[in-house]
Amino acid sequence: MSIENIVEQALQDGYLTPAMEAEVGRICDTASELSIEEYMALDRLMGALLTGEVVAVPRKQFINVMEELVLTEAISRVAEIEASSNATLDLGDIAAYALNRLPPLYATTEEGANFQRENAKAELSTLIADQVKEAIARSLNQPEFYPERQTLGQKGGDTVLGQVSELLQDYAHKFTPETQKAS
Repeated sequence: MSIENIVEQALQDGYLTPAMEAEVGRICDTASELSIEEYMALDRLMGALLTGEVVAVPRKQFINVMEELVLTEAISRVAEIEASSNATLDLGDIAAYALNRLPPLYATTEEGANFQRENAKAELSTLIADQVKEAIARSLNQPEFYPERQTLGQKGGDTVLGQVSELLQDYAHKFTPETQKAS
């Protein structure tokens, strides 16, 4: 889709979705030079955003509390295994496997998230732990079919700490990684 098409769609709908925004960013990043038409379309979009004719849809207006609970459990279990053996586990694979077998717990407010979190801890903690254990067992016993596969959003973090940092950046609100202090 071209910048002009995206802008026309946004003007027609009155919304600029995260996918539309990402596509415009991708085009701008990969193009060596934008045409005058593309600049004019971007100018129209900027004006429409400033006047409120087009509203940018926030990336997330809701969270799945189950993701947080599964990640907490998975981080704990993976750290134990990696500390006591030479096994390297992919935290994302483990979390995805478990999440695909657990009910989502969406919330749109902090109060709703706290409610979901407390109910899940009371009623689903055993199920969460069991699904994470099953995911780890499958991961440990699974041969590496496609070693060349590229993880979604891969930034090069092969350690558990790197994976946790990447997951936090993707899911934690206002997360900023602490930079290493120079000696």
